[in-house]
Amino acid sequence: MSTTPFNTNSPGGPATTIPLYAPPSTGAPIDLHLDANEGPPSACGVDVARIVKALGPQAVRRYPSAAALERLIAQHWGVAPSRVLVTAGGDEAIDRVCRVMLAPGREIILPAPTFEMIPRYARLAGAEIVTTEWNEGPYPLEQVLACVTERTAMIAVVSPNNPTGAVATADDLKQLASSACGAALLVDCAYAEFADEDLTPAALELPNAIVIRTFSKAFGMAGLRVGYAIGPEHHIRAMRAAGSPFPVSGLSLAVAQDSFNQASRILQEPVSRVRAERNRLCAVLTELGARPRPTQGNFVLADFDDADWVWRALAGLGIGVRRFPAGSGLERSLRITCPGQEAGFKRLCLGLRATLSPQAILFDMDGVIADVSGSCRQAITLTAESFGVSTTPGEVSAAKAEGNANNDWVLTQRLLMRRGVDAPLQEVTTRFETLYNGYDGMPGLAAAEQLIPDRALLERLAERLPLAIVTGRPRRDCELFLERFGLMRLFSATVCMEDGPAKPNPGTVHRALELLSAEAAWMIGDTPDDVVAARTAGVVPIGIAPPGDADSQTTGAMERAGTARVLSSLQELEDMLP
Repeated sequence: MSTTPFNTNSPGGPATTIPLYAPPSTGAPIDLHLDANEGPPSACGVDVARIVKALGPQAVRRYPSAAALERLIAQHWGVAPSRVLVTAGGDEAIDRVCRVMLAPGREIILPAPTFEMIPRYARLAGAEIVTTEWNEGPYPLEQVLACVTERTAMIAVVSPNNPTGAVATADDLKQLASSACGAALLVDCAYAEFADEDLTPAALELPNAIVIRTFSKAFGMAGLRVGYAIGPEHHIRAMRAAGSPFPVSGLSLAVAQDSFNQASRILQEPVSRVRAERNRLCAVLTELGARPRPTQGNFVLADFDDADWVWRALAGLGIGVRRFPAGSGLERSLRITCPGQEAGFKRLCLGLRATLSPQAILFDMDGVIADVSGSCRQAITLTAESFGVSTTPGEVSAAKAEGNANNDWVLTQRLLMRRGVDAPLQEVTTRFETLYNGYDGMPGLAAAEQLIPDRALLERLAERLPLAIVTGRPRRDCELFLERFGLMRLFSATVCMEDGPAKPNPGTVHRALELLSAEAAWMIGDTPDDVVAARTAGVVPIGIAPPGDADSQTTGAMERAGTARVLSSLQELEDMLP
């Protein structure tokens, strides 16, 4: 979470510094979001377009009423409508409970870790937070009861607990209610549909329990922000007064009502799918050497030897999972939401395998294996000069960083066109190759190329995993370099310009995997084209700072493209391998 604070003045108390809610982010483009425990895609099984059409323009013009949805919820749970309050997601319900029950001088007991918004709202109310450990296993009933004092105003029970997935029991609630009768029980049942036991019926029998539920998880409606609280009538009345009179939009209320009416039909399949995925995911994680914790949520919390690397590598593949900040006690843990669909689940499992158990390592050549600062880069500059255009190394680096720059001939032509020189690609290619390969017995710029990594390092890597070259070079140029430095035998496959479309198209990466009979791999490159080609092919993209890129333009571009990590040298790669 971000450490940027804001201040709030609690009534009768001093200003309190509260960190902004901002989960850690790598900045990589994410399209498979498994970091927020949102419901599965198939969960929202209602026809939203039909509901919008049926509402008509009056639903937009008038303030919405939640009364119909509150009556429906009350009927389902067998309570009076006056005991139900619909809110803007479960978060707002928790906020209102804290506003009503907590204040400076009062305490809330929280088994930790737990849902982070509860201590956040408690601090905003000015309360003191008392924690006891609950990393996994049974609810720590005795430890919680030992914390109860005359200042205890609330005890929070999140079951299944977020982020661990551990659960409390109905007997735990009964003992808490009887032993701490002066305190309210906040019973957060956000993930109850996925659990073996729903604590809602047991909690509703207790005189001091307030149940929080949501449409964001099993119903798959996080974007509509609908939740509700059920509790004693006097508490609900106070909570109703503690916030906005119209917290939920008319459209959200209508969709939630339609979904609730159809709950028995639309929830069974997605919930069953998530439960099955949960078990399969735990098995895959265990096989890969991680330690998944027992869970009854729609997610798995797992411990890793290097959680930061797994988080970044998955992000490099477009998969977002939840990382926890330093000081949380969960620095080695990641929380992974079950995708709720087979395609997403297969992609997640392949991403985990690629990250934790790669079967091969793929290398771009230029800037990774071969130092081309005095050859290809110089050939670009000299070719442009032959057409009367001056360029600088910084301009070439910037052009590389823009992407779609895997072919140096095309890149040179592009630089010329930007200066108003319309040169045929064939002529650009001929001049470039003459400079690069030499002519009339004169050596070309290729002779200046040097091997970047230590050869012994490549030999050690080849002993551990099959290696391949994936390059935009013509095959002749690629093999000449490998033969010159005695590297041919170290690479089990070489995929070159003639073998497929240029990166960022992933075709040549797929071809390399095919030649190596591998599914899971890492790829090291020095441009955003390498990064995009790798991640599109399901290969973990790793960047490396190319020689001559002093101003780090390409490094920054690779980070924006989604590289898992940027290495300063290939030596780091050896230490990263499992």
